[in-house]
Amino acid sequence: MRVDLDTEAGGLDGLPRFQRSVVLARRLVLLTCLPAVTALLFWLLGYIVGLFSPDSHWTALLAVNAAALFLLAATAQSAWRVVGWRVAAIGHTPAPLAFWRGAPAEQGEPEVLAGYERWLERMVSACRRQVERVGGDALWLIGLAGVALLLVRSIWRFDLPVPLASGQVTWVAVGILVVSAFCLVVVERHLAAESDTAWPEAEALAAMLRLVIIVQVASVASLVFIDGVRAWPGRLAVLVGALPALAALELMVRAVLSVFSPRRPREEPVLVARSLVAGLLQWPPRPLAVLQGELHQRLGIDLRQVWAFDFMRRAFLPVAALVAVVGWLLTGIAEVPMNARGVYERFGKPVAVYPPGLHVGLPWPFGKVLSVDNGVIHELATSGADAASEPLAGAEGAAPVTANRLWDARHLSENSQVIAGVDGARQGFQIVNMDVRFIYRIGMSDEAALAATYHSTDVAQLLRSIANRVLVHDFAGRSLDGVLGAEREALGRDIGQAVQADLDRLGSGVELLATSVEAIHPPAGAANAYHAVQAAQITAQALIARDRGLAAQRANLAQLNATALTDKATATAHETTAQARTAELRFGAERTAWQRAGQAFILEQYLGRLSQGLAGANSLIIDHRLAADQAPTLDLRGYAVPADPVSSRTQERTN
Repeated sequence: MRVDLDTEAGGLDGLPRFQRSVVLARRLVLLTCLPAVTALLFWLLGYIVGLFSPDSHWTALLAVNAAALFLLAATAQSAWRVVGWRVAAIGHTPAPLAFWRGAPAEQGEPEVLAGYERWLERMVSACRRQVERVGGDALWLIGLAGVALLLVRSIWRFDLPVPLASGQVTWVAVGILVVSAFCLVVVERHLAAESDTAWPEAEALAAMLRLVIIVQVASVASLVFIDGVRAWPGRLAVLVGALPALAALELMVRAVLSVFSPRRPREEPVLVARSLVAGLLQWPPRPLAVLQGELHQRLGIDLRQVWAFDFMRRAFLPVAALVAVVGWLLTGIAEVPMNARGVYERFGKPVAVYPPGLHVGLPWPFGKVLSVDNGVIHELATSGADAASEPLAGAEGAAPVTANRLWDARHLSENSQVIAGVDGARQGFQIVNMDVRFIYRIGMSDEAALAATYHSTDVAQLLRSIANRVLVHDFAGRSLDGVLGAEREALGRDIGQAVQADLDRLGSGVELLATSVEAIHPPAGAANAYHAVQAAQITAQALIARDRGLAAQRANLAQLNATALTDKATATAHETTAQARTAELRFGAERTAWQRAGQAFILEQYLGRLSQGLAGANSLIIDHRLAADQAPTLDLRGYAVPADPVSSRTQERTN
């Protein structure tokens, strides 16, 4: 029941809550300052830890505990405001908070101030009046609850790595939290024993203390079960932050709504920091009773007088049991989507492979359906960084990073590989960056679906491991020039065949559809140097090709000249031989004619030669023996020295 000073000005000392208000104000100052200072210390420690190790579970633990302590300080501050009004109502001065200052005491004589100071004082007075009109306790409640909500928001993540094993610092922290929780339990029991007439705000403070105790106990459990293997202790440290986050959100809403309520300085204020979320944290849990009490207190609605709610309370357990049984039976109906198949297990043994559609079996846990891909095509990169997770780029925007295929850029989908090389006359190795992708799917047969389900826990990881091993083995026998040139086409085919053979040997049920060598080149840091080497090789090959062309041109010219001389000599020899044969034939024919015709043939030849010789000559014959009546006659007879005719004929016969 609220008190109005105008109606009960003289009977306040007889009320228990007014009699104990001075002592309670001092206790609330302690209950406000200690949690606030401890929360600031936890916040500072969490900030320092976050600077050096952002993924540490200590950051989440410290932030969640600091948020809970800030809420406790906010509740105690709001309760101090109510108790302070009671202290002032009975004529005493309440114990001040470090961050709460009342109106300044009036001075005996007014001090002469300058113009700027008077303006500043008027501004401060105006701001103070606005704060008093709005409600200073509501602003402090909004600020502290907002800080708690921001702390929980800053650590709300479930991708924390596995926490390291417990050490000495962990057990020291466990001891501090256990001692703190024990002290808070003692205080909470003391507050729970208070009556509503002696201290009406004790119930709200006890509820907020229970929230802090639950957060600290959950933090202790998270620290105790850390072993460096399990990841759930770190996730528990984050998940427990939902309690202070919900309570902070509720307190902020209550504080904002309290701003719109009228301010009556002569009427006893009510506690704003009452949390329904914290009030539900009690044993045995009675959420419906708490909700019913809130409705009856706030809105005057008594649900106990409604017959329908009484019937619902009596029929709740049978109806809930029936719904639970029907729901359990419905677990035997399995829906297999179009892009999947279902492996049905009956009592833990696979008995069938379901096609897409609805199927009925035994309810859980006697029957269970495991999902398997049904012709879904997957792409896997050997580096483990798939480009599918990258958001799509706009049609008019800049190209995505994965579209950069230049050698001088490092790509996430590429990994380094050692390859055989030659350094002069010595064998060595070289390093290349490559992006090899595998297009695969689960086999379409039932045997392949069973193999993919039971023979491997992670098909993608199995394929990546086999592919890396095959790449190491395959590249050990190849050279850099080969994989960048003529052998690149055969590289993908050989790798795909080797990987598929290993998958079949292991019975993985995976069908490799294609092997794509997206990129293979030297490392990004050596790209410029390799470009210079390639340019030098191209220049050297161009010079060699030019010199070989000149040599071939000169060799062909020399061969042409030799062939021409040979052909000319052959023609000359053939012509000479033909002329000789012709002369031989003529000589043989003339000899035969001489042997047959004798001196007549010789005379004929002589006359023919003479005719040829005299054909173009002009001759004039003068002979005194020629007369006018005689034809000119050329006497060609020869007159030799007188010889013996007999010996002459004998010589002719011999010839």
